Amino acid sequence: MSDIPRPYQASGPIQPATRTLRTALHTRMAPLAADTDVPGAVAAVMRDGQHAVLATGVRDTRTGTAMTADTVFEIGSVTKTFTALLLATMAELHEVAYHDPIDLHLPEHGTPRPAGAPLPTLEELATHTAGLKRLPRGLIRRAGLRLRSDPYARYTSGDLYRATARLRPRPPHRRTERYSTFGMGLLGQLLSDAAGIPYPALLADRVLRPLGMTSTIATGEAAAADTSARGHRGGKPVPAWTFDALAGAGAVRSTAADLMRYTQAHLRPESTALAPALTATQRVRPDGTCLGWQHRLIEGANLYWHTGGTGGCTAFVGFCPDTAGAVVLLANAAPSWRQPVIRTGRQLFRDVVFGP
Repeated sequence: MSDIPRPYQASGPIQPATRTLRTALHTRMAPLAADTDVPGAVAAVMRDGQHAVLATGVRDTRTGTAMTADTVFEIGSVTKTFTALLLATMAELHEVAYHDPIDLHLPEHGTPRPAGAPLPTLEELATHTAGLKRLPRGLIRRAGLRLRSDPYARYTSGDLYRATARLRPRPPHRRTERYSTFGMGLLGQLLSDAAGIPYPALLADRVLRPLGMTSTIATGEAAAADTSARGHRGGKPVPAWTFDALAGAGAVRSTAADLMRYTQAHLRPESTALAPALTATQRVRPDGTCLGWQHRLIEGANLYWHTGGTGGCTAFVGFCPDTAGAVVLLANAAPSWRQPVIRTGRQLFRDVVFGP
């Protein structure tokens, strides 16, 4: 058990956990710590202003360096919640509008406009209701032999615009929730285009620095090895994923400490400089969707969560404003059919929200 070195929020320190919260954390993490396919993991839980953190295993099986709350992990699709929050911050500044059709922010020259029904809006991209496929056309072909090892590295903005030009938009009344890496990656690129700033720098300026997330990055390149968890698949080291045009769908790398600051900001938006935007991402629309987050109302509690996976890491992040509870679980093991990391994350989330 270790304490996170800095308070999650600017308004004051968080108290150490009760024995009940610590016991739940140790109980749920024990099977994961014993799993030979999971070299290491870091879990952080919070409820009613109290927190507990548990780091287990190693960052890299080759070096044996121990995990800490400040170890950097690839968080995969949890990135999508950051891109949705970025949309909300830019909408608050009137740089873009939620109901802007995507062609309003496509390059003026060299990108044919899709024909047919009205194009999806930025909000529809952020809520996965744009009707887009999971992956853009041409990505698998572009990845080639790197499909398993680094599938997004060679997919450029030109590839993305061409795939967008080939869209056959569905009429608005036929657009239903359909999870799309294509859509969220496109959203990140369009926001970058609208601001005239590369996505990593834009996210750092509008979201990461205001929230005090100093150990979180969205660079398309591999993170520095001295602070990073090495990804593993089947217990064996694998290369990190890198990103180009689809950075908004999966490029963020973060720590358990920073992600608890992130969830704390969602639990207490009023204590941050991004209060309106954070509140906007939690607003449940008539179709049940939110900006970026998965949402369910269970036993009167609003649960928000997202999972993420890359070629060598798995992440679970969830929070519940009604119980002031949050869970972060990061592991340097690729998703598998057994999904031990996601299963443990869900169990911890249930314990935090409803009690062990």
